[in-house]
Amino acid sequence: MLKGNSVYKISLLLSIVFVVVGVIFYDWLGEQASVFLDFAVANFNWFYLLVGSILVSLCLYLMFSKYGNIRLGKDTEKPEYSTFTWITMLFAAGMGVGLVFWSVAEPVGHYTTPPYGEGSTSAAANLSLQYTFFHWGLHPWAIFGVIALGLAYFSYRKGLPTTISSIFYPVLGNKIHGSAGKTIDILAVFVAAVGVASTFGLSTLQISSGLNYQFGTPDTFTSHLIIIGLATTLFIMSSWSGLNRGIKYLSHFNMALVFLLMAIVLIVGPAKQIFEMLISTTGSYVGNIVPMSLRLDAFNGEASQWIGNWTVFYWAWWTTWAPFVGAFIARISRGRTIRQFVSAVLLIPSLVSFVWFSVIGGSALHFVHNLGYTALASNINADVEAALFMFFESMPLGFLLSVLAIILIFAFFITSADSATFVLGMLSNNGNLHPSSFVKITWGVVTAGAATVFILAGGVDAVRTISIVIASPFTIILLFISYVLLKEVRKETQTIKS
Repeated sequence: MLKGNSVYKISLLLSIVFVVVGVIFYDWLGEQASVFLDFAVANFNWFYLLVGSILVSLCLYLMFSKYGNIRLGKDTEKPEYSTFTWITMLFAAGMGVGLVFWSVAEPVGHYTTPPYGEGSTSAAANLSLQYTFFHWGLHPWAIFGVIALGLAYFSYRKGLPTTISSIFYPVLGNKIHGSAGKTIDILAVFVAAVGVASTFGLSTLQISSGLNYQFGTPDTFTSHLIIIGLATTLFIMSSWSGLNRGIKYLSHFNMALVFLLMAIVLIVGPAKQIFEMLISTTGSYVGNIVPMSLRLDAFNGEASQWIGNWTVFYWAWWTTWAPFVGAFIARISRGRTIRQFVSAVLLIPSLVSFVWFSVIGGSALHFVHNLGYTALASNINADVEAALFMFFESMPLGFLLSVLAIILIFAFFITSADSATFVLGMLSNNGNLHPSSFVKITWGVVTAGAATVFILAGGVDAVRTISIVIASPFTIILLFISYVLLKEVRKETQTIKS
């Protein structure tokens, strides 16, 4: 029988073991994760794609159904945060880091090596943005949204603790307070810690590459440790100020910087083509979302490998983020109706992502395809960490853009870490909405150590492989959460009707 604060102790112990094993046996960890990745891609591509499609379908169904009027809280409750603050805080939970990291590297990578057809062509350019939209659109936010909706519904509507196990109350009953429930929470916290660490690792690599590219600072493991140490110190300082000050104001700053960066690129870049790409690619994405969601080339090994390296990786990576991002979104969404919640969580971040990739990634494609910067494409594919800075170097005001990008990455890093330590503290302490500073600092230090493991084990490749290994069990839990959530809102509606 697991008792007391066993979720905190055991999940923390698992995370520490992951750090220790990763630091001592990083070569072995990278090799074993690669073996598992090959196995997963060869045998379970279909499962990851199917789960992603089910979650998107569930969210859209809840948005347009009669269940959309159910409020996440008491019927008379009003939202805690204004709509603007709420939306900006959605990006505080880690997505911003990935948007900046892959803003140039992914569209250019798909352009040279598309999912099908010949690379480095007009068709490949269009397809590259279409699949980038696919990877950063409805599917990831549906994965986050289902967990967030389950947490918010059972916590604020049913009065249960803000823990992943509470979502299983209709199935497990009071066993959620026993070993079964605590096992679910331990797995969720550990998965969340690894997902957070992967984000920290990517941020560190990109900041180090940017500083090296612009100022010639050494891009070494020592530099990575210094960046992680500095960021850890800053987000611990931010966490002392609490959710309503540190994260709230940092979120506003981040979004202002995002739009400033995009505005400058629009002014000095190919504005006409950017708007054309945004409109046409959005149409292509909407028109092809079902074929893309279920596309499996069973008789084409190379195409199947592409799906594994990109789509399956992303679906698994989003799953490692899901407990952390979902819990944070749930925490800031009290008082919203299901329809308000799903429409905002699903659509607004997706649209912002589409605009971001059209402006930054679309401009890079313009330089590579229309202006013939073929060497730039080769360099970007060879060094994805420095891709954004290589592209900015080719633009007017490139130095200013690079400096703003480094500030943005660092700000997203701190904001994500701040929200992550809050969520890990909450989930590992029986849903405590005000975890102690000691608990948050402990999780901050441990996730910083886990980020070091990702860097040691192989950087971006390690993020790809280890994320899929860790996320696999939780993917199954996502299906159960979907079933329980749908069952419970139907039951509530029937009860009210009776």
